[in-house]
Amino acid sequence: MSEHLVEVRNLTKIYGKDFKAVDNISFYADKGEVIGFVGDNGAGKTTVIKCLTGILPSDGGTISICGNPVGIKSKQCVGYTADNPDFMLRLTCREYLEFLSDVYELDENVREENIEKLTKRFEIEEILPNRLDSCSHGTRQKVMVTGALIHNPPVWILDEPMTGLDPQSAFRLKKMIREHAENGNCVLFSTHVLDTAEEICDKIIIIRKGKVVCFDTVENLKKKYGGLSLEDSYLNIVGDDNA
Repeated sequence: MSEHLVEVRNLTKIYGKDFKAVDNISFYADKGEVIGFVGDNGAGKTTVIKCLTGILPSDGGTISICGNPVGIKSKQCVGYTADNPDFMLRLTCREYLEFLSDVYELDENVREENIEKLTKRFEIEEILPNRLDSCSHGTRQKVMVTGALIHNPPVWILDEPMTGLDPQSAFRLKKMIREHAENGNCVLFSTHVLDTAEEICDKIIIIRKGKVVCFDTVENLKKKYGGLSLEDSYLNIVGDDNA
């Protein structure tokens, strides 16, 4: 059994006959860690996340989450927020959160307590009776994040979670990410906002053309590759011409 909350070894995902969207990627995440995936558009970040959550099958390598291969037991350990909150739009916000609570088999009292606590964090209590298709993109994003945390998962996986959030909500989410990790869990998220990654991540995984080119702490990346910021170091690693 893996000692890491998340352990990925030699993960490969092939599209078509021979296009390796993810090419022999390995990394791990431990309790208390926030891990950031950064890279260009099309680098493979979302594909890695979808393999971790079981949305996509892998074509090689192994994935272990809370000591389990991808399946029902691993999915019970994961809270996932997709990069697009536009689904189940005919449900009300409350129906969506209650549906996820039922999926994770939460006791009714725990369900109500968690819905109340989490919706207060994002100040969305008043919109619970509204259908998701009547909400703004940012509000739907808040509901999706709430749903991902409804069962207090040991592994929280977020794909571009700040997209569409107003500054106050983004601040709250960053605080929640750190709190979740500090409570003995781990958080993995992808982002194009390097300032955010530098602010809250313990380690950074830089993915380029399906490969991990760096997996290290922010401070070590800056020491190894120069630059006063993660952005400087990133550009020193991948170049600024996207070649």
